[in-house]
Amino acid sequence: MQHYIIAMDQGTTSSRAVLFDRQGNALAQHNIEYPQIYPQPGWVEHDPAAILGTQTQALRQLVSATGIGPQEIAAVGLTNQRETTLLWERDTGKPVYNAIVWQCRRSAPYVERLCAQGFEQHIRDTTGLIPDAYFSATKLAWLLDELNLHARAQAGELCFGTVDTWLAWNMVQGRPHVTDVSNASRTMLFDIHTMDWDDTLLRALHIPRAVLPEVIDTAGVVGELKADILGAAVPLASMAGDQQAALFGQACYRLGMLKNTYGTGCFLLMNTGHKPVASQHRLVSTVAWRIGKTTTYALEGSVFIGGAAVQWLRDEMGLIQSAAESETLAASLTDNGGVYMVPAFTGLGAPYWDMYSRGLIMGLTRGSGRAHIVRAALESIAYQSVDLVEAMARDSGVRPKELRVDGGASANGFLMQYQADMLQTPVVRPAVTETTALGAALLAGLAVEVWPDLAAVSGIWRQERRFEPTMPQTARDQALLGWHGAVARARSRAE
Repeated sequence: MQHYIIAMDQGTTSSRAVLFDRQGNALAQHNIEYPQIYPQPGWVEHDPAAILGTQTQALRQLVSATGIGPQEIAAVGLTNQRETTLLWERDTGKPVYNAIVWQCRRSAPYVERLCAQGFEQHIRDTTGLIPDAYFSATKLAWLLDELNLHARAQAGELCFGTVDTWLAWNMVQGRPHVTDVSNASRTMLFDIHTMDWDDTLLRALHIPRAVLPEVIDTAGVVGELKADILGAAVPLASMAGDQQAALFGQACYRLGMLKNTYGTGCFLLMNTGHKPVASQHRLVSTVAWRIGKTTTYALEGSVFIGGAAVQWLRDEMGLIQSAAESETLAASLTDNGGVYMVPAFTGLGAPYWDMYSRGLIMGLTRGSGRAHIVRAALESIAYQSVDLVEAMARDSGVRPKELRVDGGASANGFLMQYQADMLQTPVVRPAVTETTALGAALLAGLAVEVWPDLAAVSGIWRQERRFEPTMPQTARDQALLGWHGAVARARSRAE
């Protein structure tokens, strides 16, 4: 009996494997961090071998630690950090350069050139995205230009892919060169209406079709993992960008349902049904998933630095020893003491889309201490999420009844309560907070008929805790006023 499904969750700072049973319970997981590479200010890279090696190792060690056999695994699902761009040789599989991470700003001049040439509206209308170096297109163009690889790309000697493509190529028998619709919709090269690569943007950036992967469904058997990975062939049955997988894992299957994932960044998504919604408030339209050729779309707002601000406090500033310590320190204060942090370390995402803003801490006095800075970092995560929710409510015309939350920072009780207070909306944390991995597992299970349909998987989601807003409206308004003043300063500094 195939009792289990495994999700591979390849993230920005670590690779994980999570074991689920047929009831959607997370039974075990294994996590391996890997290094971040910063060649210049604003540049972020990963070693492609580290991405593949840590993900393969996490999968193997999970299976070894739990003692399950490959014959007990119904399928493996894959979810991944999005937009991160890789380029490798088709014959050898050797990368031609490090992976350029979604946070990297090196290709901002390409975005400026596209806009100057009049492509901004075409990008918005066709891809659903806002022109930004965040997405894959200009990262790929930079690689082809800087490494003088246009001729090799045109000849079909090179493969482009996001992380899902890279892992499938290396881990699945037959080396399929594929990506799913959710990841393709994050490249700024994909027409979300025709569900095909857009020739106008390919010509504008001098990117040949020969370098691009085939686009497939989100739920569907890609192929079988190489037998030497787990000791036997096991089907890889889903591929999904991490935020779309989290939307699925949060059971947001109905029009208008919202979730926010607190990971390295913060990502708010709303299910908009089977038609893309054009945003008037600088959000993006994206493909949520495609199952059985039926496409579901979402509105999305992206914050570049969420939980990464806490990681920065720990790793770069040495103000805390662990992420969990941030909750205790923040709660030790009655308020922020007028201290605000704008964590625009790699620019500001939605709804600002300011590539050149940089981080700041303001409002410091002689009485400000470590706890104030830590609290300001946590509050900044909540404030940025409020900006997204407000923009989404204006676009959709619907005020959310609740916000479903997940990701590592959703375990922080201080942050979740502050988020509810700032939104004046209940925040709901599920029993399984690893909803990104759960979404990948559920999608894979649908593909191999562990569950027959969406109705069967919708009952798997369960609430763990509900945070109700308690802060007076005047205090909330005052806090947001201070935040928006700090954002204005971060942006004016860049100008």
